[in-house]
Amino acid sequence: MQHSAVPELAHTHTRPIHWVATATAVAGVVALSSLLQPKPATAAQTAGSAARPAAAPATTGVDFPIQCGPVTALVVKKATGDLDGDGAPETVAVVHCDAPMGTPPDGVYVLTHGADGTHARVVATLVDPKARNTVTGLRITDGAVVASLLGYSTADVPSCCPDVKDSARWQWKDHRFIRSTPAGARTV
Repeated sequence: MQHSAVPELAHTHTRPIHWVATATAVAGVVALSSLLQPKPATAAQTAGSAARPAAAPATTGVDFPIQCGPVTALVVKKATGDLDGDGAPETVAVVHCDAPMGTPPDGVYVLTHGADGTHARVVATLVDPKARNTVTGLRITDGAVVASLLGYSTADVPSCCPDVKDSARWQWKDHRFIRSTPAGARTV
């Protein structure tokens, strides 16, 4: 048997103390990394970030998610207020297609300032135009959106003659708008 020219080194053999030291080091890194985590992301800006816009978002130039074909989308009502409690106002816009005849259905959209702080963007649809509702009243009260709606009890009701009056309220909760209907608000 031939002997190695290099003597055996002590660190080439693992012993239980080596495994204990490695496990302790890994546990230390994991514990330290859990303490140094960044704060969770939020939609609201923090005090150290750019200043919040004092004015509510404008509706001009906004690409509303409504299909109008050859005619344009028309903002017919709007209300402003702080809906999510972040100190910056949002805008709620009632939009329908600028049809030459009849009463086209309305969409209700929530706008907030974009990342650049100047351009507005749609962040929620409260009433989809496909629901065939007409919004007769809109206001923001106590951080909630309140709307009066005219609609249809069935698809057989002619578009000229809505037969359902409804009132809806949307409140920001758990990172989304929750709709409720006040008791006795719906009539036929």
